[in-house]
Amino acid sequence: MLQRILVAVVGIPLLLFVVLWAPAWATGAFLFVLCVIAAHELISAVCGKEKGNRWFGLAGIMGICVILLSAFSGVEEQAEFATLVKWLLAAFVVLLFVCVVVEYGKPRAISFLDLTTILVAGIAIPAALGCLMRLRMLPYGGGMLLIVLVAAFCSDTLALFAGMLFGKYKLAPKVSPKKTREGAVGGLVGGMVGMIIFRIVFFLVTEVQLNIGWCVLLGLVGAAMGQLGDLSFSAIKREYGIKDYGRLLPGHGGVLDRFDSVIFAAPIVWLIISSVTMY
Repeated sequence: MLQRILVAVVGIPLLLFVVLWAPAWATGAFLFVLCVIAAHELISAVCGKEKGNRWFGLAGIMGICVILLSAFSGVEEQAEFATLVKWLLAAFVVLLFVCVVVEYGKPRAISFLDLTTILVAGIAIPAALGCLMRLRMLPYGGGMLLIVLVAAFCSDTLALFAGMLFGKYKLAPKVSPKKTREGAVGGLVGGMVGMIIFRIVFFLVTEVQLNIGWCVLLGLVGAAMGQLGDLSFSAIKREYGIKDYGRLLPGHGGVLDRFDSVIFAAPIVWLIISSVTMY
């Protein structure tokens, strides 16, 4: 617990600086790093360390391309660059399938499981994280991106304490033995309360009044999807017999251990914000 708190004390201010005060390219660079590390963690967990070390680079490059496309989506001034990135991404996907064919039947052949894991690590996860970049490019982008983190992390925090204090009935014992239904409800409440507090702080800083109904909904849906993400990545860990995806963050594990909820919450939050009038 002490390690978790110390990492949070150092990590949260740094994350807020990148999201709120640093230029947008810093958020992009941060997401590049997350995608590369997450690719290594997922491929190593599912396919083994040897294949993880061998293929995470290709998956990471694909992920960077996806983040770049998210950053320049709809930006007319960067249309030519975005087109180039699309061709590069297509070329790397083709290269992956060429490797599948060329190495078939050899000791280091790429199985269908390897292939799908690399594609999830190189495209699906970066596409979800790319929604953070899409939010960052909106007006008041730092605040819009922060909505995902508030919903996911407040849910995680209150779910932990609610489970410790009131936990009695197991939520999904075969997936995550320590999680309880009471903790899950606490997590939903945490997401909504966190968003109400965020709305107040956002107004004090920007003098822009966010719609209270949409804020509460974003807190609820973001928390629910965050919990689903946590359970989904826990199911992978259980299936492949690992405790944590990595050791990057003491007390928290790896990138996928800490940002699993964000990966699931980011797309739905972006879909809602891009579809409604927030202020």
